[in-house]
Amino acid sequence: MEQEDLLAYNTQKKKMVLPEYGRNVHRMIEYCMSLEDRDERTRCANAIVNIMGNLFPHLRDIDDFKHKLWDHLAIMSDFKLDIDYPYEVIRQEKLHDKPENVPYTNDNMRYRHYGKLLELMLQKWQEMPEGEEKDQLIVYLANHMKKALTSWNKEAVDDEKILKDILEYTHHEVPLTLEQLHLKEVPKENVQRKNKNNGRKAGR
Repeated sequence: MEQEDLLAYNTQKKKMVLPEYGRNVHRMIEYCMSLEDRDERTRCANAIVNIMGNLFPHLRDIDDFKHKLWDHLAIMSDFKLDIDYPYEVIRQEKLHDKPENVPYTNDNMRYRHYGKLLELMLQKWQEMPEGEEKDQLIVYLANHMKKALTSWNKEAVDDEKILKDILEYTHHEVPLTLEQLHLKEVPKENVQRKNKNNGRKAGR
């Protein structure tokens, strides 16, 4: 996943197929598709579907809710995610209409620059059993937080701030170190480009 793309403006980003899931979920699917090992992709897909379901707990009693989540996963991947699906998902040739939107509740967000979906993803991560899947997810989420915060602050971000925010979100219930997060540097040229564009907007 290119860091430059993650820092792009919404108008420059690829249109989301199902925007109610948010760009974080769409990017997680892109990451999942990039994994070379089929078993690893399948494990990653299961984690994503669990997160998708956790975003809308009020819909769990709907018939075939889990099946619909897997349909939505296939649709958001443009039917290119090669995994072992637990259900027979909808076929692309039968998808004539856009699927119904999933209702989304506007709860208060702790930090607007991270977004509500990121907060919910961290809650789901916290509930996951220990293992490689959980380790991979927190690395992805932490790096996404760093890119989002850099974009918001328009300057370099201290890695300790990312760790502090994760611990705050999870109420310090899961011990973490910076070494576990594998945080990457955000290219300076991306930060500078963002600052320049923001300056142009302010001058309008």
